[in-house]
Amino acid sequence: MQYKTLNNGRRIPQLGYGVWKIPNDEVTNAVEQALKAGYRLIDTAKVYENERGVGDALAGSKLSREDLFITTKLANADQGYENTLKAFDESLEKLGLDYVDLYLIHWPTPKYDTYVETYQALERIYKEGRAKAIGVCNFDIEHLKRIMNECDVTPAVNQVECHPYLQQKELKQFCIDHDIQLEAYSPLMNGTNVMQNDVIQQIAATHGKTPAQVILRWHLQSDVVVIPKTVTPSRMKENADIFDFELTDADMNQIAMLDRNERNNQVPNENNSR
Repeated sequence: MQYKTLNNGRRIPQLGYGVWKIPNDEVTNAVEQALKAGYRLIDTAKVYENERGVGDALAGSKLSREDLFITTKLANADQGYENTLKAFDESLEKLGLDYVDLYLIHWPTPKYDTYVETYQALERIYKEGRAKAIGVCNFDIEHLKRIMNECDVTPAVNQVECHPYLQQKELKQFCIDHDIQLEAYSPLMNGTNVMQNDVIQQIAATHGKTPAQVILRWHLQSDVVVIPKTVTPSRMKENADIFDFELTDADMNQIAMLDRNERNNQVPNENNSR
């Protein structure tokens, strides 16, 4: 496993396991399999409705708490200072933990203009030591700037959709410049057409790797933390088998040319759901 150091000195595994859309009655087994495959970063959220199942898997593992990196996220409906504090307590109870390693605001929902006071609640949780790092999810540059101007703690992480067809180059550079770790969800574009791309296929054949492994390796070499999701144990192992090869500069340049600003998920400013 490779690690990145966050802006507060905490280390985060560069490869993690996401549990989006895995039902609560299935997620315990999935997380158990992921832990067996070597994953130590587990990423969930209140709106996934599977925090309790994740917690059951963690409780059943023989791994020490210090070896795990657990992330969860605040639901849009729970934004606001007091609501956030209450929602965090509920997530912590479901996970069966005394602290999480990373707590994120799931979306900025700018229509309601509550993400600043919400982040100030995250700062309180962080200062109490119940979240070892705090950050945001689906935040664009304008949202990050406002947080940095009106709050005290620079986000440690910004988790966004990122893959070869949506490379987030401007946002990525902003995060690098301000020591915010970019984390990619949907890193394989949810298994859609990016893995059939001729360039990806050719690079994979050259290295004797799968298209998924090439894309995940591209993320790692771009200094991005990545959280692919699968419920298939063989694919969990495949996705983790990316530390024994390197893409060349030519490979990286070819992939850089695939960017087409193509999203699978909503534009942050347009998601105002509650």
